[in-house]
Amino acid sequence: MKQTPSQTVGPFYSLGLTQKRMNVLASDATLGERIRIEGYVFDGDGQAVPDAMVEIWQANAYGRYNHPDDKQEKPLDPSFLGWGRSGTDKMGVFSFETIKPGSVPGPDESVQAPHINVTVFARGMLVHAYTRIYFGDEPGNATDPVLSSIKTKVRRQTLIAAREEKNGKPVYRFDIRLQGENETVFFDM
Repeated sequence: MKQTPSQTVGPFYSLGLTQKRMNVLASDATLGERIRIEGYVFDGDGQAVPDAMVEIWQANAYGRYNHPDDKQEKPLDPSFLGWGRSGTDKMGVFSFETIKPGSVPGPDESVQAPHINVTVFARGMLVHAYTRIYFGDEPGNATDPVLSSIKTKVRRQTLIAAREEKNGKPVYRFDIRLQGENETVFFDM
């Protein structure tokens, strides 16, 4: 008898969850600096993952989440929900059109640097992965309590998006490596 051939474990997000565009978070009415986030999702062998799904959740330009649990007295922006989803294309690329978030409160009355919360879903991953995007041009990164909890600079760098200018607009490059060399830091949630 022969062994049954292996198969890739689903789910396959491109079949139903990523066909509708949900990666544009900011409208003309949204307050804040317009940015684009783009990157690749790579597997443990360094190969692009063509059918992953990346979701983001972020605060508005004032640093307030559009969620009932955020009781800050900072203003809400009615034109900004702060949530988006992007599937990767056949090259493993994802992207978001959004705004740069403001700083949010951290533990023990600290302040967290502007960041975006990220959830990654991919075939073969029965539990999704949680990470963050920090902005390379933010001075608050040096004192962010979550970023500071990562002991080595090399590991912290996996959470930092580099800023580029494309056609006069800010673009932050953030690649996600699911395993292997330079694996992105993921958090237990």
